[in-house]
Amino acid sequence: MKNNMESKNVKIAVFVPEANAEAVRTAMGKAGAGKIGNYSFCSFSSKGIGRFKPEAGAHPAIGEVGKPEEVIEERVEMVCPREQLHVVIEAMKAAHPYEEVAFDVYALEDYEIQ
Repeated sequence: MKNNMESKNVKIAVFVPEANAEAVRTAMGKAGAGKIGNYSFCSFSSKGIGRFKPEAGAHPAIGEVGKPEEVIEERVEMVCPREQLHVVIEAMKAAHPYEEVAFDVYALEDYEIQ
């Protein structure tokens, strides 16, 4: 097994309203995320409930300022080449309906089985 200090790939997990998940997945895939071997647009989704309360100055796509909100959301996960990360994040944000996009980026181990 061969390990490198900095991985060539990362995983992006983004939380998006269920109705907008396909648009965000597609935008991320077109920007270079989701490529695994001879497959493209690879993703995994799980559903849950996102909760938030828009504060003064917010312009929520869903809900009202000062009122707690619950939204059925998908957590969309895709692998992304580290060198494409900035482009993929920009595409994800452009396709996402929220003004503040909640997402995580995880480094992935690079390894080869010999």
